[in-house]
Amino acid sequence: MTHQPNHLPPTPLQPSSDPEPSRRPGDEVSLEVAAESAGQRLDVFLARAFTDYSRSFLARSIEAGGVRVDGVVGKGSAKLRSGSVVVLTVPQPPRTGPEAEEISLDFLYLDEAIAVVNKAAGMVVHPAKGNWKGTLAGGLKWHLERDNAGGLSTAGGAVRPGIVHRLDRDTSGVIVVARSEIAHHCLARQFEQRTVTKTYLAITQGQPRFDADEIDLPIGIHPYQREKMAVRSDHPTSRPAVTRYEVLERFRAAALLRVSPRTGRTHQIRVHLAAIGAPVLCDALYAGRGRIEPGFLGLPPGEALLERQALHAAALELDHPVSGDRQRFEAPLPADIERVLAALRAM
Repeated sequence: MTHQPNHLPPTPLQPSSDPEPSRRPGDEVSLEVAAESAGQRLDVFLARAFTDYSRSFLARSIEAGGVRVDGVVGKGSAKLRSGSVVVLTVPQPPRTGPEAEEISLDFLYLDEAIAVVNKAAGMVVHPAKGNWKGTLAGGLKWHLERDNAGGLSTAGGAVRPGIVHRLDRDTSGVIVVARSEIAHHCLARQFEQRTVTKTYLAITQGQPRFDADEIDLPIGIHPYQREKMAVRSDHPTSRPAVTRYEVLERFRAAALLRVSPRTGRTHQIRVHLAAIGAPVLCDALYAGRGRIEPGFLGLPPGEALLERQALHAAALELDHPVSGDRQRFEAPLPADIERVLAALRAM
């Protein structure tokens, strides 16, 4: 979460103190690293200073560039030195968890440890600014936390019950959810160690040059547009990012790709495909068009073929957190993407 700086002088705060009620989101708070805190990781240091925020919440603030160490944007894993000054832009206070909402969900798999859902396009995974209702998390609470249904993991904090990983709002497809703390930590470790295999299908605007390739380009926060990410080298927010793709079909000015991200950066597939000149079709952020009319594909006029990015999480393969068995979950292509493919194949 990012905030505009308010240009007020940082307020000194001892690492053992809680944030004062008078501090507002966007204020800058300065914390000097005492000798006994030397060698601590930045994320641990902040968690001890701001006890009313969860570690995952603070970690997202760090990832968004909201924490500086001696004037440089810090990483959660950075080891602190005695006398260093940590400046935190105070994040919005965490909200209470999402309300349970009676939302229809397409469950692909369900047991006492995990739930696997085929998320619909247009659904936000968990509540955030401007999207407090109609989320996957709210629907999960209704389905899984009533009538002694077993509940959801709380390891991700109250706002993210059971959520281990995310899909963008307008990306459809497979997402796994943890129902116990043990399952949550096991799944999180698999994502961190990159043993989860993620497979996406994407229709691109334009065609990649190669039939198969690996894109290895670092991704960081866009320098001018806060809602976007960008390929950036040598920037404090940049992280390594690797995406492999294979062209399954080529059309007149489009292609169908099977895509496997090896890392899990925000908007990774969308940024990487745009970087090679083949952005995801109908991607308003990275292709500049959020609605595809038949005429755009050279077809007779008619109703819009697509009104969201043509990106679908087709499969997810992981080790079950209890049995250890390798499991693969698949979600069929939704009707809107099938409609575009049918139009492209008929050209």
